[in-house]
Amino acid sequence: MVVGAFPIAKLLYLGVRQMSKPVANRIKAGARRSEFFKSYICLPPAQIYHWVEMRTKMRIMGFRGSTIKPLNEEMAAELGAELLGEAIIFLIGTGCMVLEYSRQAANSRRKEEELTETITSLQTQLAELSLTTETMDARLREFNRQLVSFPTPNK
Repeated sequence: MVVGAFPIAKLLYLGVRQMSKPVANRIKAGARRSEFFKSYICLPPAQIYHWVEMRTKMRIMGFRGSTIKPLNEEMAAELGAELLGEAIIFLIGTGCMVLEYSRQAANSRRKEEELTETITSLQTQLAELSLTTETMDARLREFNRQLVSFPTPNK
C-alpha cells in the first residue's frame, strides 16, 4: 500500500477548519459578554459595516445625501460578533491554504531538484560512456593498424 496515497495533511487541514467554527462561536459568545471587547472590538467594525452597507443600498436605490442612523448597541454587538467569527473562520481557512500551498511548493521544488540531480547524473554517465567509446575506438584503430602492418604469410 502506498503511504502517500492518502493525504493526511489535507485531512488535518479540514479538521482544523471544522474546529475553527466552534472556536469562532466561543469567541463570539465571549465578545457578547465582555464590555471591553464589545465596545472596542465588536462595535466599531459593526457600525462601519452597517454604514457602508446602508450607504451602498441607498445609492443603488437612488437616494443621495440621506443620513444613516447607527445601529443600537445590542444589534451592533451582535453584528460585530458575527463579523469577528466570520473573520476568524476566514483567517484560519486562509492559513490552511497558505500552508497547503507552501507544502505543495516544497514538494514541487524537491521533485525538481531530484529531476535535476538525475539529469546531471545521466549527463555525467553519458560523458563517461562517450569517453570510453572514444578510447575503445582508438584502441580498435591501433589494433587494425598493427594487424595491417604484419606481413601476410604466403602459402
